[in-house]
This record gives sequence, structure tokens and C-alpha cells, in this order.
Amino acid sequence: MKSKKQTILIVDDEPTNIEILSDSLGKTYEILIAVNGQEALEVALKAIPDLILLDIIMPEMGGYDVCQSLKENLLLKDIPVIFITALDNEIQETWGLKMGAVDYITKPFNTAIVKLRVKNQLQLKLQRDALALRNTELKEALAKIKTLSGLIPICASCKKIRDDKGYWNQLEVYIRDHSDAEFSHGYCPECIKKLYPQHYDNASREDETK
Repeated sequence: MKSKKQTILIVDDEPTNIEILSDSLGKTYEILIAVNGQEALEVALKAIPDLILLDIIMPEMGGYDVCQSLKENLLLKDIPVIFITALDNEIQETWGLKMGAVDYITKPFNTAIVKLRVKNQLQLKLQRDALALRNTELKEALAKIKTLSGLIPICASCKKIRDDKGYWNQLEVYIRDHSDAEFSHGYCPECIKKLYPQHYDNASREDETK
């Protein structure tokens, strides 16, 4: 069974840029397209892509504004964003990374570099997703572990314990049902002396002769 392709959303108002990126990435990944910022948010919310290639300079709603909106949305904030732009200076790159982008690619595209950077970020996302799943499974497992806590009503005479439904249970039954503990039975020295005094006296004399 073939594994599902990871999805990339390409956001750019220039058809030529979309064509170049789609051609270089389309054989490996599922490609989604948006030609402006608002459409990008709508597509992202509907499809939840694995990665977004986001142009910075676009009319009406630029890439920085789109990225900020993504990071403010609980469903979209963890999608990695790579900015693509013709702005090639450290100030723009620094600002893009501060906005929450994971990488920065300048135009004109070197398709080999684009492929490598996309591949690296998608591999990192797979690792983060796997770790998040393991953490969720661990939390669910810990939540299922039964523990004893709080005030537990116990009979002063027979030592039975009253459960949440008002029934009185033997001590070992209650602990077994509320924890992972198991019991093995035996007699303490005091009970041996009380129940089997002859055996206790014999055992004591044997200890004295040793």
C-alpha cells in the first residue's frame, strides 16, 4: 500500500513562480495553490497542508500578515512556513524567521536547493508529528493508571473498605481494583503466635538453639 503524499501549499501571485515550484515538487508531493493571502488562509484551513511556501510581496495581504494569521490559529500554527521572495537582505530574512518561518528562499529559484530545503523541513515535521503522537499516547496511558488517593473509609474492626458506591470490600479486593498491585498471602509472626502457638513455640526454640 502506497503511503499518502505530504501536501505543500504554494502561495504566490506570479503564475511563473507557481509553475516552477509545482513542476519541481509535484512528482514527490501533493501540491495546493493559492494566488493571494486570503485564499492561502482559506485553503490552509480546509486542507491543513504539511508545509507552506509563502511569497512575501503580494497585493492586499502580504506574506508576513499571512504568516502571523497562521501562527495565531490553533489549527494552523504548527504548519512549517518557508518564505519565498525576491527580497535578498539580512533584515528581511531575520524578520521572516522572527515571524515564525522555518526557512527563507530567494528568487530566482535554484530548484535543487528548494527540493532539499523542502525535504528537510518535511522530514522534521514527520519527526515532530511522531513525537507528538507518542506524547499523546503516553498521557492517555498514564490517565488510565489507577491510583489510590484521598480519604478512604475503612472499618475499624474488620478493616473492610467502603467504595464509591457504598459497598464494603475486603482490603485486598479494593486495592486490587484500584491499582496494579497483586497479593500473595502468608502470616505475620503475631498471627502465627495467636493461631498456631505450638508451631510458634517450636520455631522460637529452634531459633534459640542456632
